Amino acid sequence: MRKKQSCGIVLASDLKIVVAGAGTIGCFVGGLLASDGCDVTLLARRRIGQEIRAHGLTLTDFNGMAHKVDADALMLSEKPNCFAEADIILVTVKSRDTDVIARMIAAHAPTTAKVITLQNGTESVEALQKVLPTYDVRAGMVPFHVVPMGQGCFHRSTGGDIVIGTGGEEVADYLTVPGLVVTERADITQLQWGRFLINLNNTLNALSGLTLQDQLRDRAWRLLLADQWGEALKVMKANQIQPQSGTSFPIAVMPYVLRLPSALFTRIAGSMLSIDAQARSPVSHDMVAGRRAAVDAEQGQVMRMGAKVGLATPISAMVVEVMQVAETAGEGLPNLPVAALRREITLN
Repeated sequence: MRKKQSCGIVLASDLKIVVAGAGTIGCFVGGLLASDGCDVTLLARRRIGQEIRAHGLTLTDFNGMAHKVDADALMLSEKPNCFAEADIILVTVKSRDTDVIARMIAAHAPTTAKVITLQNGTESVEALQKVLPTYDVRAGMVPFHVVPMGQGCFHRSTGGDIVIGTGGEEVADYLTVPGLVVTERADITQLQWGRFLINLNNTLNALSGLTLQDQLRDRAWRLLLADQWGEALKVMKANQIQPQSGTSFPIAVMPYVLRLPSALFTRIAGSMLSIDAQARSPVSHDMVAGRRAAVDAEQGQVMRMGAKVGLATPISAMVVEVMQVAETAGEGLPNLPVAALRREITLN
């Protein structure tokens, strides 16, 4: 496929793109595509649809980008029959809802549709492929965080470009628009595992109550994160998984970089701090909003992989247990000191 050329070649604006589960990532990506003239439908819950109809979409980021998308620039739907004419389906639901959305796609979408998951992790694409064996299903990795600001505003607070897997036809060019770069790589699974390691900090960040910048500037928190990475890397190795870094730092050296004294860490890994000063992890925003976090898809997966090969995962177990207590309390961000989490590890 090639983008935006005539002479009998399909134009990007002629392709029908459906965003399956328009939450924060879905609204941000779908909105940027629509702002460039793509034919976009958002399959969204009624609350999101009402918000967009009332305010349109305002898409911003920490580098100063700002796009305003009128509500009539895209289609909104609450029913899966919107898949009927889809050429590209971007799956952005929570991991726990993957099986449900896969069955909707199977019931309504043509088998020619290309199904791309923008959920991170490897379990979601496996779930989609299981239900959709005749479709071109591809994994995707979204490195940035998006924050819902209310009244149709979605703010990208960290950087990075989307990567999707390769397939029968090139798709990335159709999805690359101003403010959004998408590339295709054959090693997408290894990149997803690399991103999985980074996402292990999402729950730690929520438990800390700190911004990402403040958390990463605190060596005690970095030491806990490094130990968590070490635990996960050991489990991955035992499961013959080789994660690939999406940054300039090889995966194997990241625990060592995190353990550096703060002054040296800031000098060497300054790019890790090049994010919105108020940025927090998606789990932090879920807790503030009273939504269930994705800890089962992150630390929970480390525990399952560890059990499979007979390896203990005390740090992951601690994070899951403490998060369950915090969610039950329902008081938002718990603002726990790192020393308190260290003490909980020794109790497991």
